[in-house]
Amino acid sequence: MKMKTNILMMTALAVLAFATGCSTSSQRSGGMTADVKEAKAEFLRTDDTLGPVLANASGYAIFPSVGTGAAFVGAAAGRGELFEKGNDQAVGSVALNQATVGAQAGGQEYSELIVFEDQSTLDDFKKGNLQFSAQMSAVAAAEGVSANAKYEQGVIVLTMTKGGLMYEASIGGQQFSYTPY
Repeated sequence: MKMKTNILMMTALAVLAFATGCSTSSQRSGGMTADVKEAKAEFLRTDDTLGPVLANASGYAIFPSVGTGAAFVGAAAGRGELFEKGNDQAVGSVALNQATVGAQAGGQEYSELIVFEDQSTLDDFKKGNLQFSAQMSAVAAAEGVSANAKYEQGVIVLTMTKGGLMYEASIGGQQFSYTPY
């Protein structure tokens, strides 16, 4: 039994190392990393109804590259920036981490956008008190999706696949950390 636990733990660490290696960490330029700026532009190009949603939100976080990998035990990691209503400049950096167990295999890279409905949810996110439950789901970014998306637990989560093949894709269990600039 101990051997099986050790093997699972080693697999989890290897998967986490892979996922962490897929995330990018560009230098800030002009208040926003080039990767975040590019990801935001791509989200807006993909869905022209997203602009008003972002303008009316209390804030949003953009993770330009989330790497995920799994071999029964999975992990995901990514870095991005947080924006608050009325501020075109990022107010801080954010990190995403996730660990999962279950029927899953493969690797994937995607961009993730989290839109915050109200100040209370945004404040919880900044304090590290926001964690997605297993029932939470992300919506694939597409034309008109954000106009019809409903806030769930105070957030809308949009994703865009960048590459890879993954048998399981879930945002349940994601945890976040925030560091103000």
